[in-house]
Formats: sequence, structure tokens, C-alpha cells
Amino acid sequence: MTLERLLLGLKMLDVEKVVKEIKKIKAKKVLLQFPDGLKTKAVSIVDEIESRTDCICVIWAGSCYGACDVPDVKGFDLFVQFGHNSFGFEKIWKDL
Repeated sequence: MTLERLLLGLKMLDVEKVVKEIKKIKAKKVLLQFPDGLKTKAVSIVDEIESRTDCICVIWAGSCYGACDVPDVKGFDLFVQFGHNSFGFEKIWKDL
């Protein structure tokens, strides 16, 4: 099966958009990355996502220095990068 990763520039932590994407691709394991300033909200966001989907969320505990700082990991169906500002784009990578 093709590994799908999604980079979302989310200004308002749009959990609804993330939930829709998880359901759309039927993701079972999702990696969430937050900048340091938003990590305090991470557990609440995971609880919300997991309560509305059938996926398991994992919080990337490493550093995040911006949209170009994408962790080199495998084994996830979806990667979501939260940020303080919206970049006005979405990009989907396959087989990274």
C-alpha cells in the first residue's frame, strides 16, 4: 500500500480538516508534529482526533524549526505538521 503523508499549514489548528483527511484515506497510524509553542496543546488535539477516528496518533517529540523540518520516519499512514501560521498550501507526498 502506498504510504501517504500530508503537510498541512494550519493557522487555527483545524482539527476538523485533519479528521476529514484521516477518514478519507482510512489512516490507522498518524504522526503529528508541533512547534515548541504548540506542544502544550498536543495531547488535547490527539484526544480529539482519536475520539473521532479509528486511528492511533503519535506526537513527534523532537524539535520542529518550521515547515521544512520534516522528520525522516516511516510506518505512518499520515503525517500532519501543525504550525502557528497558514502557508496557504497543502502538499501531499507519496513514498517518501
